[in-house]
Amino acid sequence: MQACCTCQSHAQFLMDLLDTTKEAGKGLLGVYQKFDRVRIGGYIQPQFQLAQSQGIKSYEGVDFAANVNNRFMLRRSRIRIDYLHMQGEGEDPGVQIVFQFDANERRFTLRDVWGRVFENHFKLFSLTAGMFARPFGFETNLSSSDRETPERGRMNQILMRSERDLGAMITLDARKQVSFLRHIKIDAGFFNGQGINAEGDFDNRKDFIGRIALKPLQLNTKITLAAGTSLLYGGLLQNTRYAFSTVDQDGFKKVITDSAATNKGRYSPRTYKGADVQLKINNSKGATELRAEYIYGVQTGTANNTETPVALVNGSDGFYRRNFAGAYFYFLQHLFSSQHQLVLKYDWYDPNTKVKDREIGVPGSNFTAADIKYSTFNIGYNYYIQPLVKLSLFYAIIKNEATLLEGYEADLADNVFTARLQFRF
Repeated sequence: MQACCTCQSHAQFLMDLLDTTKEAGKGLLGVYQKFDRVRIGGYIQPQFQLAQSQGIKSYEGVDFAANVNNRFMLRRSRIRIDYLHMQGEGEDPGVQIVFQFDANERRFTLRDVWGRVFENHFKLFSLTAGMFARPFGFETNLSSSDRETPERGRMNQILMRSERDLGAMITLDARKQVSFLRHIKIDAGFFNGQGINAEGDFDNRKDFIGRIALKPLQLNTKITLAAGTSLLYGGLLQNTRYAFSTVDQDGFKKVITDSAATNKGRYSPRTYKGADVQLKINNSKGATELRAEYIYGVQTGTANNTETPVALVNGSDGFYRRNFAGAYFYFLQHLFSSQHQLVLKYDWYDPNTKVKDREIGVPGSNFTAADIKYSTFNIGYNYYIQPLVKLSLFYAIIKNEATLLEGYEADLADNVFTARLQFRF
């Protein structure tokens, strides 16, 4: 009996190390018990969507085609392969290797390719290298197969597009029950910065990303608390002399151009700071869960887009520096049983906190649609038909600031209804 308990204890701590895909963590116990084994898992998400208008730009999945306001699509279709090698008597993890692919009607994409080696003297450290999820925030690392909403929030999709990047990371995560660090997890690594959508790194600056997390802590028999704080510090090489930023000149807010020759070769900053918390309360019918995350900082983008650029700009173009802020709030409630779940989520993203509403679009201000604040309220229902099948019904109510820009004088008609089935194995 003691040997069995020891095996389960080691396996539980090993599962805690897997943040990028919770399903992989759930299946790791079987891999552990069988030692050197390959595990294959995955999921598909066929769905139907109905939008308020044709051809809308949407963060509830990909944009709608010009003449389309309803569609069937494969949102995600993924296969993940894990290999785990155990050391010694089979009690300690040695090496883990992961491949994950996404295939749908639009493209075939490589999502994860990484390896991890474990330190087994102190049972504290591991080193991960390859293409994997950035260790920033909570929602970034919550798998799309486990997340209760169809999509991550607009803020997360813009700042952490595709979630992954190429880099290397050291993790401190105690695998001993007696360790005084057993409730803390620390990730720290360096990454290219452009994410997996870029064809390759185009400058010498690397992003530092760090996260300190309080792992789920049982406060009493019903309440569990988890939290974290994250930092991203990086930048992009300016390939031209032109740099753009927002200023307030005697009450008139506008974008100004700095064309000093010394700008070329400098780095335009990307600095994100964030904090998140999760509170879960178990009850006889399931659980109530509250989540919140707030991120703010400085983002480098382009005139018409606040996503991190995936290529250098040339000629008279340049990078735009904007102060941003955003947050999300979840309320999750099981209804009658753990099979039925009500989901309420509110998120907002302000790409330029120095300007708002009808200050955007004033003649001579040079602001664009990339400076508009958006908020989204999701109301949804999840029905866990069986452990491998989930039905999700969601309606996203999307609001944008009313500005003086043509086409954005009022709220756009871009709400989206999503009906999705998820099958996993």
